[in-house]
Formats: sequence, structure tokens, C-alpha cells
Amino acid sequence: MLLQTATRNDLADPFLFGLSSGAAAGAVFVITVTGDVLGIWTLPLAAFSGGMIASGIVLTLVRALRNSAPEKLILAGLAVSFLFAALTNFLIFSGDSRAAHSVVFWMLGGLGLARWNNIWLVLLGLGLVLLFALRGHRKLDALLTGDVTASSLGVPVGQLRARMFFISALTTAAFVSVAGGIGCIGLMVPHLARGSAGPLHIRLVPAAALCGAMLLTASDILARVLLAPQELPVGIVTTSLGAVFVFALLIGGNRMRR
Repeated sequence: MLLQTATRNDLADPFLFGLSSGAAAGAVFVITVTGDVLGIWTLPLAAFSGGMIASGIVLTLVRALRNSAPEKLILAGLAVSFLFAALTNFLIFSGDSRAAHSVVFWMLGGLGLARWNNIWLVLLGLGLVLLFALRGHRKLDALLTGDVTASSLGVPVGQLRARMFFISALTTAAFVSVAGGIGCIGLMVPHLARGSAGPLHIRLVPAAALCGAMLLTASDILARVLLAPQELPVGIVTTSLGAVFVFALLIGGNRMRR
């Protein structure tokens, strides 16, 4: 939701900016190259580090393009996503082929590694993004009107956008370090939440959090029962739903223009 507000682009999400791809690349690096050198925390730490490296590159590009149109930020994020996707594929083909199952998990995501002893990472990310969005909801609302209008209202647009990217990156890295790269949730949820809560962030933020939780839980249940007793990576379900959602979004937009 923050990324869509920052770029004023309905298709913006962590995958588009390479944040999820960086975290997945960090996990795949450990699986195929180093192994569990730090015990059970090796994979989460590697995924978190990969996500933060990707976010550092994106934030550098955001700062360099702070006076540019939001569309250029999308292209910069897409370039970072391609970079880390290429790195991940290289590691897969050059590493141990027996680690394919673990690699698939981190690339497609799942809740199989969620434990009570690592839930604090998820809660930390959730608390951080909720606190930031709710405290600055009026500034986020002003950003929806455009950079010029927001600046005239006293909003430091460039600084606010950089903070939004940083918070989004940190939160994404925390989530992916526990659950892998689950695609399209961040794309679909803001649209679904706006349908019930409207565009103003004071209501949209909690609505998006609740909607995301419900959608992910439903997708996880579906992933567990479709091929029972075998469990599908939940990312297969969410990306399938995301494809249908984008088609519906495009068709609906065309009908409205007519």
C-alpha cells in the first residue's frame, strides 16, 4: 500500500521493486553455497540481509531520482528485481541440485517455517509499518493529490517518499525472512482494501492489514488441501490469484474508459 501511494502506480508492490527478490537471493545463496553456518537462524538472516541489500540499491536510486517522475522509480525497481532474479537463477544452476526443494520454498514462499520463536520478526515489521503509516496518514493522503499539491501543503515529498521506501523495504525483508517470497499479496490487497475503506489512510491502513491476513490465510489453506497430503508453495496460489486479479483490473479499467 505504501509503495502504491509513493509511486501513484496501481501495480507497485515489493516484487516490482526487487525487495522480495533480494531476500530470496540471500536465502538461495545460503542454501546453495554456504550451508547452515549459523544454525536455524542462517536462512532468516540471509534472507533479511539480501532484502536489505536490494533495498539499499533501490533507496540509492530513489535518492538519485528524487526529482523525477514516479514512473522512473518503477523502472529503477524493476531493474533491481531483474538483477536479483538473475543472481538467484545463477546460484540455482551453479549450486547443489539436491537443494532444489528448499530453493523453491524461498522463491515461492510458504508458512511452513513459521514458528513462535521467529514470530517477533513478523510483529516487528508489522508494528513498524503500521506506526509509520498511521502517524503520517495526513501526509500520505496529501501525496495522493500529486507532488506539487502535496508540497504546497508543506509535505516534504522527496524525504517522505524515501522514508516510505525504507520502511517498506525493512518490513518486506522481515516478512520474507520468515515466509519466503509470497507474490502478489502486496499487489492485490491495497485495491481490495480501498473498495471497503476508501482512499484515506487512517482507515485504509488497518483495512489493508486485515485484508492481507485474510487473503494469505485463505491462500495457505487452499495450498494445503489442493494436492493433499502434499503441500503446494503458497506463492503458486497467490500468483495465480494475482494474474486473475490483474486481468480483471485491466478489463474493468477499459470498460470504465468506454
